[in-house]
Amino acid sequence: MRNPTMRRVAITGMGAISPLGVGAEALWQGLREGRSAIGPLRHPDAGRLRVKIAAQVPANFDPAAQIDERTLPLLDRTSEFALHAAREAITQSGLDFSRNELGLRTAVIVGTGVGGETTQDEQSRRLYADNATRVHPLSIVRLMTNASASQISIAWGLRGPTFAVASACASANHAIIQAAQMIRYGLADVAIAGGTEACLTYGALRAWEAMRVLADDTCRPFSANRHGLVLGEGAGIFVLESMEHAQARGAVILAELAGTGMTADATDIVMPSATGAAAAMTQALADAGLTAQDVDYINAHGTGTQANDVTETKAIRLAFGAHADRLAVSSTKSMHGHALGASGALELVAVVGALRDSAVPPTANLDQPDPACDLDYVPNVARDMPVRAALSNSFAFGGLNAVLALKRAP
Repeated sequence: MRNPTMRRVAITGMGAISPLGVGAEALWQGLREGRSAIGPLRHPDAGRLRVKIAAQVPANFDPAAQIDERTLPLLDRTSEFALHAAREAITQSGLDFSRNELGLRTAVIVGTGVGGETTQDEQSRRLYADNATRVHPLSIVRLMTNASASQISIAWGLRGPTFAVASACASANHAIIQAAQMIRYGLADVAIAGGTEACLTYGALRAWEAMRVLADDTCRPFSANRHGLVLGEGAGIFVLESMEHAQARGAVILAELAGTGMTADATDIVMPSATGAAAAMTQALADAGLTAQDVDYINAHGTGTQANDVTETKAIRLAFGAHADRLAVSSTKSMHGHALGASGALELVAVVGALRDSAVPPTANLDQPDPACDLDYVPNVARDMPVRAALSNSFAFGGLNAVLALKRAP
């Protein structure tokens, strides 16, 4: 049970770059409409790859639209995404870091699964394919895992704790949890947190092909005819504040981040565990002071692989008991793809939207019921319904589980 003396955490801003467009609202409206952004892979080496589909940020995304031309040469694509999303979130929050010492009380924590993969891939090609004797002198500052967090800190003069979190597909949720804990325990008043990923490089795609978990048509979570996951990219960044800080300045509160849960399966590096995932959900409920019956919606990890979807279904039943049959559960990866370390952040946009607008996004492409996946997955069409509280699940390779529990804004 949560310690009542800890400070409550409010979400006052969110920003996103996603396959459904530029901006959190573009992402949310696309999900609510059930639009899939999965399409033919745009890549110069597409002809050399077996994978033919992905969920990619629109080709007309212009990094220079909001980023200073002197900064652009320092950035990998993953940092470009993060800076754009951070600007949107900070603007929505209404915070001004230029007028007081708030920057010293603001943390920046950004999750990413692989960091500057575009830079790594490009410079490796120069060395090994083109036989170059030198790489770009800014390679390290582009590809280092903490680059996105550091660039956000620099851009807004934020001098509080700043670092990266890397835990594969749970990276964004783990980053958001760390940020929330800093606010709860008084180590920061504000935090800029989320996840970013730009992993659609030739080397990374080849590596994912070798695992034989990629779909060849589209992403079909929880459907009997699912063939695997579809890789995506993008970023989601949020402004978190202590509730009293947000209320004192009259901020619009989008939702309350009420509880968190983190566990490790400690069983297998890739095969998920229902008990480990269930334990993380149970922890998040207890931490938020919620009962199973208080929750109306779960944004599932829902990758579309055979193992994950069955295991997550079992985990939800373990955590929620009989109430599992009354939950609305959906996987938005069916529309924005699996953005690895950024997925939890994109999915948090969906959860905040569901709480705010009383509408649950669907699981797209669910056209063949699977007896082993027997929950209410909101197939294909969004559902208008009150959402009082919701969970957002992220379960990563390595057996790492991170769950967020949210309540409707007070």
